Amino acid sequence: MAERRLRVGIVGLQPGRSWAARAHVPALRSLADDFEIAGVANTTKKSAEAAAAATGIQRAFADVAELVASPDVDIVAITVKVPHHLELVKAALEAGKHVYCEWPLGNGLAEAQEMAALAKAKGVLGVVGTQARMAPEIVYLRKLISEGYVGEILSSTLVGRAGGWGASIADKKTGGYLLDRANGATMLTIPLGHTLAALRDVLGDVAELSALLANRRKSVIALDTGETVPMNAPDQVLVSGVLSSGAPLSIHYRGGAPRGPIGLVWEINGTDGDIRVTGPSGHAQMVQLSLEGGRGDDKDMKPLELPASYRSGQPDNPVVGNVARMYARMADDLRDGSRTAPTLDDAVELHRLIDAVEAAAEEGQRVSPRLF
Repeated sequence: MAERRLRVGIVGLQPGRSWAARAHVPALRSLADDFEIAGVANTTKKSAEAAAAATGIQRAFADVAELVASPDVDIVAITVKVPHHLELVKAALEAGKHVYCEWPLGNGLAEAQEMAALAKAKGVLGVVGTQARMAPEIVYLRKLISEGYVGEILSSTLVGRAGGWGASIADKKTGGYLLDRANGATMLTIPLGHTLAALRDVLGDVAELSALLANRRKSVIALDTGETVPMNAPDQVLVSGVLSSGAPLSIHYRGGAPRGPIGLVWEINGTDGDIRVTGPSGHAQMVQLSLEGGRGDDKDMKPLELPASYRSGQPDNPVVGNVARMYARMADDLRDGSRTAPTLDDAVELHRLIDAVEAAAEEGQRVSPRLF
């Protein structure tokens, strides 16, 4: 007898434009043997009904309270803006539901810690959507590093570009939310946060760091309205640190789209070789990544072909594929008790690192993330 499919209720679905519509719905449908979409809840029942009708989802809940209380929902997917995560995740956890919450988990470390503690107290699984960790190229890179492709790591450098914090935004409503540091959804927390999650998977923890956060652009243009919108979130993030291994780490993320096809360059230098990761933007969680390397007497870097097995039959589109890989791991964890998907405890550690970056920049001192 086949196992019953896991039933997912989605909070925050706007057809054609929201992250849930672009990533979660197609990801779940690509895993039809493991999951079914049980329904959707938005800010109003009318909005939920419109979203359900447009996406072919059978049920629209009146509100989040009805969704989390439903016996027909096993997992609650939280895909709304960061300031609402704490309230919604807590409601789902209190109802005894498993949770998939998009990153950032909370608006700061304290909120993340509160949610992680509640998940543990309730004995349910909380997963955080740090999808860059699921990218096949990152999983393969971790294997190459662990097997000694570059030898002992000497240093690593990461440079990325993030278009959401450049000279303009596509629309005021969505893009403007990212410009206010108080919302917890900045270049530091989103594109760099996702990429840091992957970096920690591959290279280990950051032991100590110094940082500079600069808000060079004070305003941007909203292309849909022509308005000038204020920005107080950093559009330049620089970090100089040391990994737990003792290897130096250098990071610089810049606001604005790249000029050309390369918007992410991550280099790992070792005693026996080098590896370079590239992508079209600094949003490593949602772009196609490429690997190249060289070792020994090699004079040039050469493409490192990804073994076909690392695709795992998931969609080729990295936006959908990486979320599908996250859900696939979640299904495995729920069924066999493993812990292969990033948990809320993992999210706390990433928030701890980001808090350390902010504190180091504010205090002008070298700090250790372990102290946060």
